[in-house]
Amino acid sequence: MGLQTEMAAIAEAPDQFPVEVETLVIGAGAAGMIAALAANEAGESVLVLERGKTPSGSTALSAGLIPAAGTRFQSVLGITDDADLFAADIQRKANNENDMEFVHLLANQSAQTVEWLADQHGLPFSLVDDFDYPGHSRRRMHGLPSRSGQELVDRLRTACEASGIDILCEAAATMLFVSHDVIRGVAFSRPDGSEEMIGCGRLILACNGYGGNADLVKQYMPEIADALWFGHDGNKGDAVGWGEALGARLQHLGAYQGHGNVAHPHGILITWATMTEGGIQVNNRGERFWDESRGYSEAARAVLAQPDGEACAIFDSGIADIARQFSDFRNAEAQGAIKSGNTPAELANALGLPADILGDTLAAIPVGGTDRFGRTFGEQRLSPPYLGVKVTGALFHTQGGLVVGHDARVLKADGSPFPNLFATGGAAVGVSGAGDSGYLSGNGLLGAVVLGKIAGQANKSNAC
Repeated sequence: MGLQTEMAAIAEAPDQFPVEVETLVIGAGAAGMIAALAANEAGESVLVLERGKTPSGSTALSAGLIPAAGTRFQSVLGITDDADLFAADIQRKANNENDMEFVHLLANQSAQTVEWLADQHGLPFSLVDDFDYPGHSRRRMHGLPSRSGQELVDRLRTACEASGIDILCEAAATMLFVSHDVIRGVAFSRPDGSEEMIGCGRLILACNGYGGNADLVKQYMPEIADALWFGHDGNKGDAVGWGEALGARLQHLGAYQGHGNVAHPHGILITWATMTEGGIQVNNRGERFWDESRGYSEAARAVLAQPDGEACAIFDSGIADIARQFSDFRNAEAQGAIKSGNTPAELANALGLPADILGDTLAAIPVGGTDRFGRTFGEQRLSPPYLGVKVTGALFHTQGGLVVGHDARVLKADGSPFPNLFATGGAAVGVSGAGDSGYLSGNGLLGAVVLGKIAGQANKSNAC
């Protein structure tokens, strides 16, 4: 399948290692740090290896929102939700391409995972309760005050430090040492070129996917190969490369999360609330080109198919008030990416669009009706002052990966589990089906946090 990378090598284990830990985690994004916290609570000695200078991962580049069904954060707002409804939403968006048992595993444990992070580790979650995300039949997106993934990473790092968990940065895992399907340890390189080894009772792969590997993106998702890469550059495919070399089962390697609303050339994520609350996208001719209510992942391809691979997100000041809860949007405003105008013509001039065509486009929005793309609009028409931002399509992270069992243990090609190899986050297959349109908002962090906790607290007596 060609997934092995230069870094993803395996070798026979030596007789002994200079240092050993019970649980070794590769990757210090949300998935890895949550796995480390759960393993630490289970009484294990834990070490996290992170190739970057600081904990980050793709989490830090996201809005940091975790979908969960049936939480107390929903209950206090009068929102009735449950795991079955959540699972049905996931499957509907993914055209039933996911393993249903796996979907239910994530949905059933989503609420307790979010509440565990809040209660045990002090993460101050609240519900995004002022707009709906495409595909979710309930409001279930939980975020931190800034609504940023960087805050999620920072708070998880603080929680790890408070728990005495060591995170070794600038430590790039280069080789797995294996004996009869049992992972015995890992070799990792340091910035000065030196190599070190560490033994482990079990290994948790939390090093995300392969969106940062241009060759693998071209091979498995060529339609997005020319998009802006908006993930962590460390996502080179090591986990799936090791999995292939070990004979693990891999699934949905063409699945990914895109985003069609990244400010260009600023490279800042613009919340999809600008669309769900009544905004539209137009191309450089000032014309709409698709149904923006379908979702932001498939929006990437729709935008990239336009002239120059660009579009403009058009909304108004009322929608902007909602969007400002996200730190990325405020940052885009501060950098001058958001343009404004008291008339459609003024906004068109600020964005470099044909004024007459943009005016006609805005006038053609069927208030309280359905347009030719199949999108139904509410009763509120966009009103001055109008706002807009140049955007492009981006690849955020891959959704295919290693198939895992109910305890996050990696499965072999024959369906049996590896004794002590686990995967979480982007290293494991997600629940977004086989392509990009199956991505339901928050699927990435859903897999990261729920599988991370499951992997961390998996019964170590079953690991060899």
